[in-house]
Amino acid sequence: MTTTATQAGLSDRLHDYYELTKPRVVMLIVFTAIVGMFLATPDLPPLNLFLLGTLGIALCAASAAVINQVVDRQIDARMARTSQRPIVQGHVGVAQAYAFAAVLGVLGAAVLVIWVNALTAWLTLASLVGYALVYTLYLKRATPQNIVIGGASGAAPPVLGWVAVTGEIHAHALLLFLIIFVWTPPHFWALAIDRREDYARAGIPMLPVTHGDRYTRLQILCYTVLLTLVTLLPFLTGMSGLVYLIAVLGLNGGFLWYAVRLYTTPSSPLPMQTFGYSILYLMGLFTALLVDHYVPILVLG
Repeated sequence: MTTTATQAGLSDRLHDYYELTKPRVVMLIVFTAIVGMFLATPDLPPLNLFLLGTLGIALCAASAAVINQVVDRQIDARMARTSQRPIVQGHVGVAQAYAFAAVLGVLGAAVLVIWVNALTAWLTLASLVGYALVYTLYLKRATPQNIVIGGASGAAPPVLGWVAVTGEIHAHALLLFLIIFVWTPPHFWALAIDRREDYARAGIPMLPVTHGDRYTRLQILCYTVLLTLVTLLPFLTGMSGLVYLIAVLGLNGGFLWYAVRLYTTPSSPLPMQTFGYSILYLMGLFTALLVDHYVPILVLG
């Protein structure tokens, strides 16, 4: 019984630390970074750069997620969505969480500096600082445009992946950055509408709290229209071909359908439905970019 209880306790503790890293968010970050790696080369990225670059970026992203939860612990305690997080529940202490974040961040930076390249390490560090400190400590509490300005950190992963393989920043990598940057506001504001009362109770000036649902729904629609135009740029610049174009037209049609319905029909399920679609949208778009990139190779083969 004692052994079983010890194993269960260890399993619960490991799960708490795992949850501190926001694994679902990190997975999406890593996915877009990996796509950036593959798009950076006409063939396949070198295996060592692919594996070590992915590892370093993932560790740094996890570190930023942990710091975010430490800094936001008092806010998280007031919100239903985040009230069960490990630090809020007292399962992990603040000092322990900071130590965990430091270990993850140092390991991630070391992997990138030693085995990938210094530029990737510096850009990843800048992204970590931007999210964990600039956004979490200041922007989130200071302005309803927090997610717009802070979105730069979340848009960095495909650039990091690209630089990990090539050692340089390319215009096509910046297009990937721009796509995620414009996608972030309608994605997050849909969630913010659904959780408006939570944010109001926590004193966070999210757009639905400061300007109301109607205005936020209009902004989601405007940003979705802008996203539709921005996501055509990879095709218009010759970065991608018809496979991507066909896929992105369908994906954009779906996003616009949700955005228009969200604006015209203030139904309670729609914000979370739009939020859920936005995640599938980004994954589908980057998958389309990846498939399109290798279609000529597959055809010639």
